[in-house]
Formats: sequence, C-alpha cells, structure tokens
Amino acid sequence: MRLVTALLLLLSITSNDAFSFVPASQRVTSSSQSFSYSAAGIRTTSNHPLQSSTTAVNGDATATTTTTDDDDSEEENKEINIFLNVNEKARTVLSVCTSGTLCTTSNHEGIQGAPFGSFVDFVLDDEGCPVLLMSDLSMHTKNILDGNKNIEQTMVTLFAQIDPFKNNASGNEGQDVSRVSFTATVQRIDADNAEDYDALRMRYSIAHKYADQVMDSPRFDFYRLIPQAIYYVGGFGVLSKWVDVEEYKSAVPDILANEASDIVSKLNSMHTDDLFLTAQHLLEVQDVEKVRVTGVDRLGMDVRVTSRQGARRNKMITDEFRIGFRIPVISVEDAKSEVLKVFQEAWEKGKGVTWGGEEEMPGSTVPIMKIAEDSLE
Repeated sequence: MRLVTALLLLLSITSNDAFSFVPASQRVTSSSQSFSYSAAGIRTTSNHPLQSSTTAVNGDATATTTTTDDDDSEEENKEINIFLNVNEKARTVLSVCTSGTLCTTSNHEGIQGAPFGSFVDFVLDDEGCPVLLMSDLSMHTKNILDGNKNIEQTMVTLFAQIDPFKNNASGNEGQDVSRVSFTATVQRIDADNAEDYDALRMRYSIAHKYADQVMDSPRFDFYRLIPQAIYYVGGFGVLSKWVDVEEYKSAVPDILANEASDIVSKLNSMHTDDLFLTAQHLLEVQDVEKVRVTGVDRLGMDVRVTSRQGARRNKMITDEFRIGFRIPVISVEDAKSEVLKVFQEAWEKGKGVTWGGEEEMPGSTVPIMKIAEDSLE
C-alpha cells in the first residue's frame, strides 16, 4: 500500500509545473508494509532529529547513520554529507554568475596605484577559471597591459556575487548574498595554441549575445584568469573562508544552482501547509508563526522557522535548520522526490502513523541539523 501511495504521489510531480505535490489535505496514510527508498535502511543515530550526531566542521556537515545489509543483517556506520563544502559553494557562485567587478591597479595620471573597478562579463573554463573578452580600449585592459610589462605577472581580482533578482534562491539582498573574490594573474588566450579556444568562444557566445559582433575584431582578445587566491563569503554574518585553489578547480558546481531560485519560490508560495507540518512534526518546533525555505541544493534544503515562546508568547525565536536529502540528487526531478518524502513523512507523523517497529517512525531517517538561532523579545 505504501508503495502504491508513494508512486501516485511521485506521478503527481512529473508535470511541467515544478513541485506540484499532492496537497497535505488530500493525502492518504500509507500502511505499515515495508517500503524502500533509494537509500533504504538508513537510520539516524537518535530518535530525535535535533539530537542526531550531525556535526559541522569548517562549513561541512555530515550525519552519521547506520545501515542494515539485507544479506547478513550486519550493521555498519555510514555518513551522509548534508552540506556543500566551501569549494563547491565558491564554484557554484561563479558558475551561476556571468558578470562581476574586475579590480585592476590604475596607471592613470594622478591615481597611479589606486584600485580601479570595472564591470565585466565572463564565462568559466572547465577548471572554473573566469574567461573575459576584453577590448584594448577598455581602461581595465590598459591597466593590465600597462606599457610593455609582462601581463602574466599582473594581479587582478574579480568580484562576483549572486544576483538578488535572478539566481538568489534565499530572497536575500545586499550583503546577505553569497559572493566570491577571485584574485588571479592574467593570461591572454592564444587562438592557435589554446585547446579549449573554440569551446570558450561558443560558451561566451551563448552566455553573452553581443559577443558574436565583436569577438573577431582585432581590438578584442580573450583573457583567462589564473587563480592565486579565492575568498568565499556566504552572506552577512555567516561562513567566510579562503578556498584552496586546487580543490576549487576540481570542485563541481551544484547541479540545482540554476533552478534553485525557482524551486524555493514555489515551495514557499505553494506548500505553506507542508512546511508548517514539517516544522511541527520533524523539526519539533511549537507555536510556529512562519516557515520558509531559504535555500536548496543537491544535498538538502535550508528552512527558517519563526515561533513564539515565553510565558506570554511574546518572545520571537527564529531557528535555521538544514534538512538533508538521504541521497544526493542529480536532477530537479530527484529534488522533487526527496522533498516529497520529507513532506509525506511529516504528514504521516502528524497523523500518528507508524511503519511497524519503534525504529520505523516517519521522519526518523531524515538527517536534520539546527544551524542557527536568533531571538527577539
């Protein structure tokens, strides 16, 4: 019965309208028969999600779990990573950004040596190095060339941040968005010797429509930024850290980066009831006033919950939770499936459903971590 129910629910999200789940009011309770998720058998180390052995180290977080092998019934410990690491976060920011501020050192009379910022467009090569199409008439290009000096010894910094009106899943603005400072040397790309030259031309042409009109001009050249130091800032008052250059190059941007904003928007606008049930029954927050998703990636989603506490319920508490996916997702459809499972289990727990046995409580296998708390009286 549970298998049939889950299949019907999954079918409801295969339409073009992202996250078109069955509303909480229309759900049916699953029976206690066994049901296998993609990560079957995973159990958190505590029956209380907020007391699980989830830990955070340098911006990374893992939840220790126990799995049971059907063949020999032996238990073995595994870890589920529920946070992107800082290298992946930095690579993701630059992968969704197509423009930023290029900081060069001015050689203009009267302000020699002063920082000079220019708005520039870019794309990334396969190692995450920004590639710029620059005119020799641009001030930043003149600053880089600066006479006959060796440009490969010239240091610049490219600053890029998530567009609050385009790729910003959290709805944050100003200093509360993720950003990267990419300090690098500059390398002119030789059309005859660079193996990826044609690929970069195509990539740039797709990202920036005007490029086809100027990229063949003798006044324009492609330049590659070779990273020397990378600094990532997650937002206002949150994680900031220097990123290892080599680890950045091998990091993979989040698969949901370009769809995250749309996913978050639809979850917050169309699934208020599901979010409240999740806060009450999985996060175990009482007197919930407001719930919203602030971010989603292939490893999980961030949920911000505001509740009233105190004897007269006049104290507002805002908690930030990380709800991990039990398997990393590789597509938007996978993300829908994982979020659906969380919503369904929150609903079932609220209805007092059990799956057979004390360890089979709905929500008992969902990795959850409380990551921030704020209060206002």
